[in-house]
Amino acid sequence: MVLDAYRHVADAILDPMARGLRSVSPDALSWTALGFAAAAGVAFYRGGATLLLLGTLFVFLNALFDALDGKVAKLTGRASRRGDFLDHVLDRYADVLILGGIALSGYCPLWLGLLALLGVLLTSYMGTQAQAVGIGRQYGGALGRADRLVIVVAVAVLQAVADPLGRSPFGLDPLRLTFLGWGMALFAVLGHVTAIQRGVATWRRLT
Repeated sequence: MVLDAYRHVADAILDPMARGLRSVSPDALSWTALGFAAAAGVAFYRGGATLLLLGTLFVFLNALFDALDGKVAKLTGRASRRGDFLDHVLDRYADVLILGGIALSGYCPLWLGLLALLGVLLTSYMGTQAQAVGIGRQYGGALGRADRLVIVVAVAVLQAVADPLGRSPFGLDPLRLTFLGWGMALFAVLGHVTAIQRGVATWRRLT
């Protein structure tokens, strides 16, 4: 959760925006965030310099609206368990749509994309399972959602600038990957590491 250290910087920007959106339903913001995630997934799947850069914009907007829904809910007194449930469910769909678009594209081997998705989903599962057994939601570990989105934006921009058609993978045989492919490899490894970290932390607290 590297970016948690900079939460105060984000709050200084997001709080005024949330005050300007007080008349908007937090649930509508959550659904809007999902729409941008779907658009990002399609852009990454189609590929090419222009669509890759559009995809990064859509990922940024997904993250922005996902952050704003909770802030607006708290600011207007509309925070609820139903809203929290909807937010977390749509976040998982957003993860699948964004990473799924990359996994199914020509920039990443399908097996690697599936490993990355599995790591991301298990990370979330471990966090919610801790809450289910009564010790509170787990957000710790090496790689949080904000970190993942920043990495997706970074590798997609590199891909668009350096190799928009994915024709120049790099690495050591037999593992030669595009920038997006290496990003997914990072998620495949650190996603499972984070899931294990959260599982171990929960287990220790239970015993």
